[in-house]
Amino acid sequence: MAVDILIGLQWGDEGKGKIVDVLAPKYDIVARFQGGPNAGHTLEFEGTKHVLHQIPSGIFHPHIQNIIGNGVVLDPVVFKTEMEKLTARGVDAAKNLFISKKTALILPSHKAIDKASEEALGEQKIGSTLKGIGPTYQDKVGRNGLRVGDILLPDFKERYETAKARHAKIVGFLGGKLEIDEMEQQFFASVEYLRTLNLVDSEYMINEALKAGKKILAEGAQGSLLDIDFGTYPFVTSSNTLVAGACTGLGVAPRHIGEVYGIFKAYCTRVGSGPFPTELLDEVGEEIRKAGREFGSTTGRPRRCGWVDLPTLKYSIMLNGVTQLNMMKADVLDEFEEIKVCTHYKTASGEITDKIPHQLDAETLEPVYTTMKGWETATMETESYSNLPKEFLEYIVFLEKELEVPINIVSVGPDRKSTLIK
Repeated sequence: MAVDILIGLQWGDEGKGKIVDVLAPKYDIVARFQGGPNAGHTLEFEGTKHVLHQIPSGIFHPHIQNIIGNGVVLDPVVFKTEMEKLTARGVDAAKNLFISKKTALILPSHKAIDKASEEALGEQKIGSTLKGIGPTYQDKVGRNGLRVGDILLPDFKERYETAKARHAKIVGFLGGKLEIDEMEQQFFASVEYLRTLNLVDSEYMINEALKAGKKILAEGAQGSLLDIDFGTYPFVTSSNTLVAGACTGLGVAPRHIGEVYGIFKAYCTRVGSGPFPTELLDEVGEEIRKAGREFGSTTGRPRRCGWVDLPTLKYSIMLNGVTQLNMMKADVLDEFEEIKVCTHYKTASGEITDKIPHQLDAETLEPVYTTMKGWETATMETESYSNLPKEFLEYIVFLEKELEVPINIVSVGPDRKSTLIK
């Protein structure tokens, strides 16, 4: 069997959690392979909204095993709170959740470094969620990090104190002071809870499942344009958000990759700083924000909104080897008389291109738009793909022709039932 992978193609917040929830019933395992509590996957069913930050989105299906892979960075405090919320909703998450011993731990001092770093950058700040993600990945790459398996060692406290002392020096260099006493109490209580769960060598677990013919879905966090290597650097996350990240983040050989589901919104959003060529700083952008309830599920920050950007989508599709597309939140555009699609950029020199420059924010890029007729029809109650308005179907056909990949799923509302399959 193969590992199918679900990837966000924009700057995150595409609706990956909902699609995992829709696809999950046909899988035996759902696995997260990168990112941490800076991700927020929202699922809505039976009139209730659920937001997951670190736990895979297959957790609501009792037959599915859920794995937090080695490529993830785990905050024990956020994780414990998340588990308690699931228990309160009647979900026995501990039974079907497995955590890689190689998963990196987010320490309280990582959050202090994150905050001090952003403050030191001033107006040039990255737009971090201040969850300690970047500093944790820095420690991982610097070979100084602590991992989930370390909490089982007798000298874990000493290892923690060594890391804390090193972090105190970094915060001091940035002009701050390490004040984390209250956070530490929560951290160690959460570590005790973590010790009671299924801590495993997940790379063996996944590869043995493949040999046994089980179906696996790898769930990405953030979006392709936030990838540490290929995103809009330096305004990116600290992990590899592309399909390749699933190989290193789970221990899966490339030959085992099957379907690649690429998720994108019918428009475009971004949270935090960084380039956004099609951003709308007018009443149209505000209309999209209100209609789409575009506020971060992790931070609550209002998202920047704009028209769909095909050059960036083509770029993400190329890098990920996407085999099929899922278009989310198309109902947000229901009331627009006209819908614009950015097909190319015009550079400062007058060149027309559909390629992404090395340093996107260093270029003055003017979007080149194609204007299409809107459908001006409420679509949330639409029961089948074929019953979508004619203009809506024309919009889909146009995108498919430009992107050269089929759009097999269209979402016209937050609930499970508002997911139309071609």
